[in-house]
Amino acid sequence: MAVNNQFVIITGMSGAGKTVAMQSFEDLGYFCVDNMPPTLLPKFKELIRMERDINKIALVMDLRSQVFYDEIIDMFNDLKKNDDNNVDIIFLDSSDQKLVSRYKETRRAHPLARNGRVIDGIKKERELLANVKQAADLVVDTTNMAPRRLREEVFHNFESTDETHTFHVEVMSFGFKYGLPLDADIVMDVRFLPNPYYDAKMRYKTGLDKPVRDYVMNSQGAKEFYQKLLDMMVFTLPGYQKEGKASLTIAIGCTGGQHRSVAIAEQLANDLKDQYPVNITHRDIDRHKTKEGN
Repeated sequence: MAVNNQFVIITGMSGAGKTVAMQSFEDLGYFCVDNMPPTLLPKFKELIRMERDINKIALVMDLRSQVFYDEIIDMFNDLKKNDDNNVDIIFLDSSDQKLVSRYKETRRAHPLARNGRVIDGIKKERELLANVKQAADLVVDTTNMAPRRLREEVFHNFESTDETHTFHVEVMSFGFKYGLPLDADIVMDVRFLPNPYYDAKMRYKTGLDKPVRDYVMNSQGAKEFYQKLLDMMVFTLPGYQKEGKASLTIAIGCTGGQHRSVAIAEQLANDLKDQYPVNITHRDIDRHKTKEGN
């Protein structure tokens, strides 16, 4: 494992948002482990050291580990003494009132008060975590934070200049006759364009073939429509990225997902790839092998 590995320890009050924080780190490309017992940390570091592709790690450590309070500070100090590691400890806190409210909403028992009052468990936990909070590099109060706001806080503090795990765009073509894609964020219907299926020379070709692509893109209204579509995507994508989405799926549909949707999707992916990482999928393109129309 290369030097200067990034370790983030996520800890704090139960109910303060550790799950949301961990999911946010996952979207930033961190290898995440929940409920890591401090006693396993040395062995875990040795295992990670052999994995060259893993250099950003986020660990959730909290009172679910029975030895947490006795050993966690020593483990923090041990990590920070190692020159191979950059270590940050993020402590999530919240007001007692808000924590009680969250426990009531989820109807869960507090780990330190399974047979008693939630507020008693919260007070006991706060006392036990006092030294951990003091040792933290970053304390985040989530009392008035929606999950999205906590996600933004994590991104603001830990998003690196490494572009490997930035916001990316998924462009998909599909056929309406086979159903809408369940994971689509934006669906665009291009069935208003002339259909190459009715030209015998192109019937069993696809939008990946130049004759079909030229037919679709040069058909009446296609260029004007496409320019408006591209302008809309260029305008809206930064907003989706700012809102904290890790990816956006744009689905372009025609009847069978063979001709028109494929051609438009290919053009859109090509025009967006200079600004964003783009993946393209043609969900139903192979259906033409059954000689069904588009």
